[in-house]
Amino acid sequence: MKFKSILTRAFILMFVAATAASCVTNRKIAYLQDMKHNSQIQLENSFEAVISPYDELDVIVSSFDPELAKPFNIQSAARTALANTSVNQNIAYLVDQYGNIELPVLGTIHAAGLTRLKLQEHVKSLLISGGYISDPYVMVRFRDFKIFFLGSNGGKAITVPNERCTFLEALALSGDLNIYTNRKKIAVMREVEGRMVMRYLDPRSSNVFHDPYFMMQQNDFIITQDTRYKNFLDSYSQWTPIFSTISTVASIASLVLTYFMLQNTSK
Repeated sequence: MKFKSILTRAFILMFVAATAASCVTNRKIAYLQDMKHNSQIQLENSFEAVISPYDELDVIVSSFDPELAKPFNIQSAARTALANTSVNQNIAYLVDQYGNIELPVLGTIHAAGLTRLKLQEHVKSLLISGGYISDPYVMVRFRDFKIFFLGSNGGKAITVPNERCTFLEALALSGDLNIYTNRKKIAVMREVEGRMVMRYLDPRSSNVFHDPYFMMQQNDFIITQDTRYKNFLDSYSQWTPIFSTISTVASIASLVLTYFMLQNTSK
């Protein structure tokens, strides 16, 4: 009877596991569920990435007279200095811990907190006001704009093809979420003024568009966690071999017990 009790409990646990798996409904995983056909949402935030310390930037200055622009381009100086070496000549400007970059001739410029377009305009105004170039063209681009993902399946870094990336775009670039991801608590972690700040975003609601962290920044972390159903299934899968062994032993014991009972009855 003890073996039968163990076998019954094993079947109950398997039934509960199957029921838990079936609880992953569309309501728990579908994106933007409250949006209807032709829904329109006014976006409150400007979707432009902001320069932060330790970002790498490409800053290129050009002019109708190339000779005037040469002194302001680190690439030109690097190619001349490294022409006969094997050193990588593709050099970028690193934003230091104080948010500054050091440009040739112009010197130290504070870049943190600016978008790339604002930095372009700032460098352009310095070139004109300093009397260096009357017709400058300045281009600023992020180098290796990355977002990092951490979850139960491990971590990975995603390189964004341009400096504009929203929370939903980041999820798409990551390969999307599996059905067991807890969409109610998807964390975005960001360094803000020397502190790590975390906010939880829910992609199932259109309210996500109004969150200040909807626009991703360089080196943001997206951290996911599994639902309790997934944790239960993982725990159950570890016990499956034990349940199978118990079931087999119980079946054999039941057959042996039945055989002896038949033998006693025949006597």
